[in-house]
Amino acid sequence: MIPDLKSMSRKELEKLLEAVKKALSAAQARDRRDARKAAEKAAAEFGFSLNELDDAAPAKSKKPKAPKKPSKPSKPKYLNPADHTQTWTGKGRQPNWFRAEVEKGTAPAAMEI
Repeated sequence: MIPDLKSMSRKELEKLLEAVKKALSAAQARDRRDARKAAEKAAAEFGFSLNELDDAAPAKSKKPKAPKKPSKPSKPKYLNPADHTQTWTGKGRQPNWFRAEVEKGTAPAAMEI
């Protein structure tokens, strides 16, 4: 039996809302009681009380993590002999100029800074 909400007045809707909130609160309390009873029964099967298990659980400390420091860019390791404004740290993908120089026969050690 679902009431016709469109035909209800604002006061009737507010009353219904309060009744639903009370019913939800009662249902939650009932579910909590049932869960507690089930947990107590399960603990009793192993010879413990629920309070003993609660105390035995290690306390997890929630330490606030230190904010990450911004990483410094790496120092360049290689220099383009044709254009001294282009450098490469030696990490990550090889730049096209580096690859081209190696293909020409230039040793990577010769391009080191």
